[in-house]
Amino acid sequence: MAPPSRSLDARAAGPLSSQRRAVSGGFIPGLGDAPAFTLTRPPRLGLPVLVAVPHAGRAYPDHVTARMRDPGHAQLRLEDRHVDRLAIAIAREAGAALLVAHAPRALLDLNRAPGDIDWDMIEGGRPADLPAHIAVHHGNARARSGLGLVPRRLPGSGEIWRGRLSRDELTARIEGIHTAYHAMLSDELARIRQEWGVALLVDLHSMPPLRAGEGEARAPLVVIGDRFGASCHNRLAGRALAHLETRGVTATHNRPYSGGYVLDRHGAPQDGTHAVQIEVCRTAYLDRNLAEPAAGLPAVAAMLTSLVRELGAEAARIGGAHALRQAAE
Repeated sequence: MAPPSRSLDARAAGPLSSQRRAVSGGFIPGLGDAPAFTLTRPPRLGLPVLVAVPHAGRAYPDHVTARMRDPGHAQLRLEDRHVDRLAIAIAREAGAALLVAHAPRALLDLNRAPGDIDWDMIEGGRPADLPAHIAVHHGNARARSGLGLVPRRLPGSGEIWRGRLSRDELTARIEGIHTAYHAMLSDELARIRQEWGVALLVDLHSMPPLRAGEGEARAPLVVIGDRFGASCHNRLAGRALAHLETRGVTATHNRPYSGGYVLDRHGAPQDGTHAVQIEVCRTAYLDRNLAEPAAGLPAVAAMLTSLVRELGAEAARIGGAHALRQAAE
């Protein structure tokens, strides 16, 4: 069962708190009552859209940082640094709901299945009595690559941690962060779908710079992922790519990022719940060290806001007459 949600005060909720209702949920093991995520909603949704940010969390317990071999480097590589700032602007301007994780990806990756575990990094190894929903994912390639539910190593950098993680700590992270986050995400999408007849999840990420593909003049600034058509109506990806092209933004579709567990779990277009992943290049809105916001952040936020508005309007059209009436009111 997911831990109960708790209301946030105005300071914790951030700049949206004066206009939007904020609810926190889950907990970060080692940080007392610190919430694992925050959901904010406007008084009335302008579009049937929930923007989610699973990888921008920066709330590190001291004992976790102490176990990192190179904390600064690992945090910078693992985080979608400051993409939550983009999401806040998008949600505010588009009238969308917003779910932001505060728990860092280093503790637990919300875009991985609960069974994507590298048991070699857990004290005692793989238990014989794994729950069915975890056992079915045992041996997943993500975990073997070092980027499973709890990241173990970074490409080109090696091991992240000193020592192994206790089973109790792993269980606490799964229950306090993963289970609670996905329960909140599922509930909010259901609420939007009930209100509008359709719901669109925009899973927002950032990516390191890509290289231009063969025959391409510029590297992609944005990647649209839809699990190769499985997580949303095909009109949504097409609309996104066309919208970006008219604005001179280079973009690719499912290459090299098609989405992950979030889209697999929550995208159900046959039931009226659509999910897309948007990756934006970090060089477009961060400084040269890819660490702090730069002058380009407002322009990128505006570009993504226009894209989310376009996708939300298309989702409403896909949802039919009821959703269109909601958008027009």
